[in-house]
Amino acid sequence: MLALTCPCCGITAEETEFHPGGEAHLKRVGPEGADDEFEAYLFARKNPKGAHIERWRHSYGCGKWFHVARDTATLRVFGAYTTQSYGPPEDIVNAIRQSYPDWTFDRNAAE
Repeated sequence: MLALTCPCCGITAEETEFHPGGEAHLKRVGPEGADDEFEAYLFARKNPKGAHIERWRHSYGCGKWFHVARDTATLRVFGAYTTQSYGPPEDIVNAIRQSYPDWTFDRNAAE
């Protein structure tokens, strides 16, 4: 069972209290975008084995969305942070790099 801590209200609970929202920090495509870019935004998602950043909602708590950095192979949670951030905080990046030294956050995808 995956245990998550909501960074908004501080509650730690099992994943059944939360709702997953898919990949975090997606670059949105506006009306000026090409059809293939819009299709990729709607349907193409990363599904890595290893470190991944996802959106979650505290459904049975405060109701707010937040981001979780976790290992998709082991379910280890590296940390959680609010959606107002443009990327993971440095402590979470450092925690990920302990397991995956070459891991980098693609800031261009998050703009």
